[in-house]
Amino acid sequence: MELREPYEQLAIPPTQFTEGLNFPPPEKIRIYDTTLRDGEQAPGVVFTPSQKFHIAGTLSELGVHIIDLGFPAVGPTEWATLKIVVENKRSGRLRHDLELVVMSRALPGDIDTTLRVLQETNVAPEEITLFIFTAGSDLHVKYKLGKMLLRVNGKGEKEWLDLPVQWYRDANKRLFADAIKYARSKGFKSIEAGNAEDGSRADIDYIIELGRAAFDAGATRQAFPDTVGVFTPEAVKHYISRLVKEFPGTDLVVHFHNDFDLATINTITAMSLGANIPTVTLGGIGERAGNAPLHSVLAALKMLYGITIPNFRYDMIKEATMLASRLSGIPLQPHEPIVGSNVFAHESGIHTAGIVIDSRIYQVIHPEEFGSRSRFVFGKHSGTAIVGHVLNLHKDELEAAEVEITPDLINQVLYEIKNLREQQAALRRVEKLVDSIYEKMLQLGISERDVVELAKQLGRDRGSSVSTFW
Repeated sequence: MELREPYEQLAIPPTQFTEGLNFPPPEKIRIYDTTLRDGEQAPGVVFTPSQKFHIAGTLSELGVHIIDLGFPAVGPTEWATLKIVVENKRSGRLRHDLELVVMSRALPGDIDTTLRVLQETNVAPEEITLFIFTAGSDLHVKYKLGKMLLRVNGKGEKEWLDLPVQWYRDANKRLFADAIKYARSKGFKSIEAGNAEDGSRADIDYIIELGRAAFDAGATRQAFPDTVGVFTPEAVKHYISRLVKEFPGTDLVVHFHNDFDLATINTITAMSLGANIPTVTLGGIGERAGNAPLHSVLAALKMLYGITIPNFRYDMIKEATMLASRLSGIPLQPHEPIVGSNVFAHESGIHTAGIVIDSRIYQVIHPEEFGSRSRFVFGKHSGTAIVGHVLNLHKDELEAAEVEITPDLINQVLYEIKNLREQQAALRRVEKLVDSIYEKMLQLGISERDVVELAKQLGRDRGSSVSTFW
């Protein structure tokens, strides 16, 4: 039915409370997808080069601006991915303005390896962005990179624990800046400075030092991560507001993990402070609890904050997310916002009665806008309103079968629906289905037990093939 009063008078829009924030202009926002790198780091997930190209093509059509291709130096399959993606960008099958990122540690040897891969795949350094990263927190700088920093500076490992944190900070900053300078000297024109890993547990003043050193050395933008997913919106304000203030007018990438289910709001908070390049993954896949989900970030920006990204295909979000789900082997939970199978499904009698009057009574998101549709599910919580509504939608078919829609018929149909659903529950089919899904999930990847059995086989007969193991 048509509402007599304007919808905005009947229901206060959420954007009324989100105006006046410091979001970059929509045309300055660039969506940075890392499904092919961070998404593939989810336990048990592996994409073939052809699958990566399929995902890259979908992301290109979706309107993503930047795609992270990961570490091309890892091996031949990564070389193949880089080659096929770059060639298809050149040919026009991928958008010409699509930015491609490859990663390297802040070591000349790693940069040289990346260069060799580019040469072997006929890719010029200026065709990609090189993401050079280092550690940021003192925990990572001294205890993860410490021994490497000692070697680079001609010191022995026996000094590892005794040297103060400040020595490691200085050595790390020099290494980082030197690596960026070296990459520039080798022809890389676009360099993303990852300063720094575990940044959300780092001293913000040191992060700023790293940022200044990176830009002085030739970096073209910086990236700030919440590597272990411990950010709160309050902490985001502490870090991001400082970075935006200290580096005005520069691009800022934010890369947040989802360990406490806060990656979406943390990403949006960072953007509301001026960060203009959010990283996301399709379905939120990634290591541990995953990354900021593309669907949640883009939908919340649009519906709750009034930020619409130009030329972005919101109607393809579900299609792209389902593609990554199928290829990764990781199913979406039914109640996953925006893209889950149940988020636009309604069963409750009270809810469905409201939906029949106007969908916005219980559903503020237009499902078609995000590539989905509404549907009704019938069960023990259904009511007469929705049963009558559905029967009337099929009135012609029922009349052809000489069935008259009456209140008595509606009540009888509803009774049988509830009875049938109770019978189905008693068979415990759903429990068995869920158990089988969990069992299959545990089979993704190669388990610890598989590794032990593989070692036994190799140890018994070093000359035999291990292919029969699988």
